[in-house]
Amino acid sequence: MNSKIRQLAITAFLALLLYLVGLSPALVEKLYVYGSYPITSAIQRFLSSFFPFSLGDFLYIILVGYALYSVINGVKKLSKTKKYFGGSSNKPLLIQPINFLLILYVTFKLLWGLNYVRLPIAEQLGISNEKYTTAQLVALGDYMTDRINKIQAERNPDTLIQHIYSITELETKAAASYKQLAAKNSFFKYNNPSLKPVLNSWLVTKIGLEGYYNPLSGEANANMMLNAANLPFVACHEISHQLGIAREDEANLIGYLVATASSDLDFKYSGNYCVLKNVLFEIGVKSPADYVRLRKKINAATLKDFKADKEFWRKYNSNMFGYMETTLDQFLKLNNQQKGVESYQDIVLWLYNIHKKALKLPSR
Repeated sequence: MNSKIRQLAITAFLALLLYLVGLSPALVEKLYVYGSYPITSAIQRFLSSFFPFSLGDFLYIILVGYALYSVINGVKKLSKTKKYFGGSSNKPLLIQPINFLLILYVTFKLLWGLNYVRLPIAEQLGISNEKYTTAQLVALGDYMTDRINKIQAERNPDTLIQHIYSITELETKAAASYKQLAAKNSFFKYNNPSLKPVLNSWLVTKIGLEGYYNPLSGEANANMMLNAANLPFVACHEISHQLGIAREDEANLIGYLVATASSDLDFKYSGNYCVLKNVLFEIGVKSPADYVRLRKKINAATLKDFKADKEFWRKYNSNMFGYMETTLDQFLKLNNQQKGVESYQDIVLWLYNIHKKALKLPSR
């Protein structure tokens, strides 16, 4: 058997095996989530920590460059022969790109992709999925608004001006909060911290991203151009991906729990501030009058942060955001998030179930 065909057969077998394993969340949880992934991801973070820049971004550049080279080289070969498969040279032209794509699939699944089919995180943390009524949603809005006002009042007045975070400060404080939660629940155990700034903040902002996880290097990347009110939550959110939290809605949940558990008031504020936007959005859809009322209830400094966010994205995001949102929607659906970008709003459901005992509901 030709060596290239043999290699293709082996890669195809591994890809099929990983696909079949991915059909069983319980098996993935046992063999991958609490088996190989914690080891491989910790090694990735340890290795990438030696680089002061985002190693994964450079690996992506190399990968894209190799793919372009392969395409150009393949086109040149095709222009010299009419044989699309096989041929006298016994070097099939289509085997190499197919094998390359399968290797990418296997690598992605092993390094991170199987996390998409793990058991629900809310279920593991004992958080219910009980649906809320509009009245309960509005009560949640009142509760979250009171929280943000209280935290804002306790913060140092100097931090109400734009706080300039360093990536090291974000990593250190986020890791400390994860450690604090891990003392109560090993789910939050986080070894070998590795938070990096994105390589090109301007491009990432134009695309509409606040941060991202890089499966090739195991790095969490934060967009340091963001307004300070968002950065602590984004850091905690992206770090959750390093722990194998693949779904965006679940990463929002972990980001909220970690940021609000911090002893740092700016982190507490950021965690509450970022999810409050989700809650207000839901209320705006289901009860516009209550949305207007709650907006008037929010303190002036937080409203200023809302305005700064809006102006920031209006300045940088342009028309590419709509295109990227559609692309992201399709990617999420391909990875078992059938609600696509709507899955982000599941955070509101979990917030309700986390805080429902503290809500003040109107008497009937």
